[in-house]
Order: sequence, then structure tokens, then C-alpha cells
Amino acid sequence: MTMTDLVLVIGSGAREHALAWKLSQSPLIKHVYVSPGNAGTHTTSKFSNYVDVTDHAEVVLWCKTKNIKLVVVGPEDPLAKGLADHLKEAGIDCFGPCQKAAQIEASKEFAKFFMDKYEIPTARWKSFKSAKEAQDHILNAPYDALVVKASGLAAGKGVIVGKDKEAAIKAVETDKGLSAASDIIVIEELLKGEEVSVLCFSDGTNIAVMPPAQDHKRLLDGDEGPNTGGMGAYCRCPLVSDADLKFIQEKILQRAIDGMKKENFPYVGVLYAGLMLTKDGPKVLEFNCRFGDPETQVISFLCYYAIILILKVSSIE
Repeated sequence: MTMTDLVLVIGSGAREHALAWKLSQSPLIKHVYVSPGNAGTHTTSKFSNYVDVTDHAEVVLWCKTKNIKLVVVGPEDPLAKGLADHLKEAGIDCFGPCQKAAQIEASKEFAKFFMDKYEIPTARWKSFKSAKEAQDHILNAPYDALVVKASGLAAGKGVIVGKDKEAAIKAVETDKGLSAASDIIVIEELLKGEEVSVLCFSDGTNIAVMPPAQDHKRLLDGDEGPNTGGMGAYCRCPLVSDADLKFIQEKILQRAIDGMKKENFPYVGVLYAGLMLTKDGPKVLEFNCRFGDPETQVISFLCYYAIILILKVSSIE
């Protein structure tokens, strides 16, 4: 990249504001556009908002008109719909995985099959297309506490934790968020421990791991109530030991990147691992195909090398 390069950040949340703020610190970047942006990005002189991000053809045309050299995609939905593919086909660098690689978040069923295939530690699970089959499995599952998930995207809200089988059966029966997000239901064993997040940059082959973070998921005090998309976070999380971090790097993140490369859809961007620190070691709760929110806001203060890696990873063919 040259000193006159322009960057577009896609998204409207605090995560995208943090990414734009971090990118704006680079002497290589002349201007950061954020679209659709928010009230915070509007007040910062180096940020501005212009393009309809739901129309991929319009995004491509706008980037060419404005001579945008790099697009950084914040949320998962545009990636799951193939925005990175459209940009790269047009010769515009994109920090974010292709549509096939974004399945690691867009389809929990795909992610679970993938983790089993590449021996990435995760909870025992089954998937179902009918509520009746899911409920029958819950009744006969070899574990008492279960998690009910929509396989598709649900903005961090398609997960119901059942403290017992009766609660899990009720979740399958009554929760509208599950049916809205997907016609496939994933039933998992409930893992116990502390939940943490570890993210890494990847160029499709290599990874650079960020400091571990922990966000606050449950709605109510005392770790009670339904899961949310996250209501605050801190970093670095001291619950992740050096040994745990090495295990996460080698047995989880690198295995995932190696697996996707082997499947012929190399993963370029940030891979997010939501993990449970169990008595048997770290296990994957979920993978996300982008920076976490609210983790990005705290990680960005520690990742002094973030700008360099975003620029370097995005420009690799």
C-alpha cells in the first residue's frame, strides 16, 4: 500500500468504529470510510459514510470510483453472502474470508462436521431438521444438560442453554429465534468452565494469535439469564494460561486454517474461536468469521501490530 491509499470499513457497530480508529492511525492510510457507520464514526474527521453495503455491485462500483484499495468487513452477514468474493473478483483487496470459508460461522452444522473431521476439540453434538427428532434426541442423549442452537446466523442470539432435558425440549418447541435463523437445529452437550475468546489473523496458511479476551454473555447478574451477543469485555484474560494458549494456537486455530486450506478455500482474515476452558482442556463452542464484538474494542488497544497484519494479510493473493 502507498501513502495515498483509501480504506472502506463495512459495518455500523462499535467494532467497526474501533477498526476504523485503529486503521486511521496508520501513516499508510490517507482516509478511512465507514459504511453505514454510526454516530461515533460521523464525529471523527478521518471517517465518513457513503455506500449501500447490502448491494455488492454498488460496493464494487463505489470502491472503483473512489479508488479504494482495501475493504475491511466487520460483520458476518456480508461475508456469508459472498462480499469478499465479489470484491476480489473485481481486483479489490478484502480483509475477510470468502463465502465458502465463512461457512465456519454461517452454518453451525458445517462447523461441527468440520471440527470432527480435523480433530478440533468440541462438544458432542447432533443436528436435526425436525423439532420432533431433536426432542427425541434430547430425551435419549447421554448427557443431562444441553445447548440448543440454530445452525444459521442469528446475530449471537440463536443459542439456548438448557439446564436440564425438559428446558432443552421446551427451547426447541417455543423459541422463535431458532426457527427464524435456520431450518437445522444443532443439539450439543453443555460444556462447563469459563468461556473465553481467542482470535487470530490468517493469510490462509499462517496465523498470528491475538491476546485472549473474555466478554460478558449472560443478560443477568450472577451469570444468569439468556445468552446475548456480548455486553462488554476485557483483555488480556488471565484465565488462559500459556499452555492453554499454545494448545489453542496449535490444536484449534492452526488446525482450522490447515483444514480450510486442504478443502481448497483458504481462510484470509480474522478467525475467532469462542472457547470453553473445561477440565479436559480448551474446547470450541463456536467459530466466527470476523472480529468479535465487543472483544475488538479491548483487543485493539493491545494489538499494536493489528494495522500491519490487516494490510499484509489482505494483499496476499
